Amino acid sequence: MPTISRRTLLLASTGTLLISLTPMARANSKGADIVASRIWPANAYTRMTLESTTPIQFKYFQLKNPDRLVIDIQGGATNQVLQELGKKVLPRDPYISSVRIGQFNPETIRIVMDLKTTVNPQVFSLAPIANFKNRLVVDLYPTKSVAIEQEKNDPLMALLQDYSHGKINSDGTSQAQATAPTPPVVNRPEKSTNDSKSSVGRPNKLKRQPIIMIDPGHGGEDPGAIGPSGLREKDVVLAIGRLVKKVLDGYGYKTYMTRNEDIFIPLGVRVAKARSLKADVFVSIHADAFTNPSAKGTGVYALNPKGATSAAAKYLAKTQNAADAIGGVILSSDKNVNNTLFDLTQTATIKDSLKLGKDVLNRLGQINKLHKGSVDQANFAVLKAPDIPSILVETAFISNPGEERLLSSNDFRLKLANSISSGIKDYLSTAVLARR
Repeated sequence: MPTISRRTLLLASTGTLLISLTPMARANSKGADIVASRIWPANAYTRMTLESTTPIQFKYFQLKNPDRLVIDIQGGATNQVLQELGKKVLPRDPYISSVRIGQFNPETIRIVMDLKTTVNPQVFSLAPIANFKNRLVVDLYPTKSVAIEQEKNDPLMALLQDYSHGKINSDGTSQAQATAPTPPVVNRPEKSTNDSKSSVGRPNKLKRQPIIMIDPGHGGEDPGAIGPSGLREKDVVLAIGRLVKKVLDGYGYKTYMTRNEDIFIPLGVRVAKARSLKADVFVSIHADAFTNPSAKGTGVYALNPKGATSAAAKYLAKTQNAADAIGGVILSSDKNVNNTLFDLTQTATIKDSLKLGKDVLNRLGQINKLHKGSVDQANFAVLKAPDIPSILVETAFISNPGEERLLSSNDFRLKLANSISSGIKDYLSTAVLARR
């Protein structure tokens, strides 16, 4: 009779018993000390993260019948944080049914994720950044067949799939676009004519529905700024973004959102979504934070690929551009790829962005003090679509106690939504929209 390994017996026994019943070992002094665990379920993908004081050494493999993902963490022992991981699995999670944790052997922690369907897992580690320590990230994407079904309801789902497979760059271009870019078509403001008054209130001169992309910043593992009372930027801007969409839908526009749930979306995918839909306007919504809690006011920003027009804009762009690093996006080492859109950005598009920003800023100035009386500029990664007028709206300073209270108010959120929407409508009433 051939020798059968312990691993073979373990996998063949019942198909479900994957956690050894050996006694819990003492933590290896060099092993991972897990201090936090999180799970974010979403239709596009579910993410699980483990945070540790030291780099996490791991291996993983998949099993079928039933579908499971097994992750072995080398060096260390289970603790209370890990034991509570299973409680964080929500019934609405489209991919995870349950999570089990056990001590596989004295040097290995085993995590078994019982899955509702076959998945395409991506498991990787991240070095400390911002307020995060070392992280192990487990992203569960749908398989190709499931993704095809999802795309019937949401064609933009494919962009996240492409990004996860390296087919979309960090700047929102595809690999083909990066190597052989085509000249962008720019929305140019209409020259004033004698019948300009007749265009006010109409969507545009071409009498077609404008396409608007609303981008609630941050999401998922990236909370954005956090106010004194714990209010999170990602929650505030998602609520405002939904209200903006509702108002714009009422205008008869085609309005989409880069995210409509608590999920991390890379900056490049946000840009790629807008370009895929041939959007006429891109508006990213945020809530300021600053080192000084007395800072307050509303601001609007446009792209300047060569630098910032103020120290505040430079600081803001740096914090917003860090979203990819926080969420776990590794930028390409090819500088020509990363800078493709820097070269493609057209003066006319930035000019249109400034006009759009001014219209939105004028409306926002009617409901809150402006941080600056004009549209500021900086090198924002999320505003780099070369052919779409794009602005970033900083609704208020969430780090200011008074403005944090405003941002938590449904009344103020609705005022913001109405003002942003009215500014967009003002811009579109005088813009000629090219069919791209």
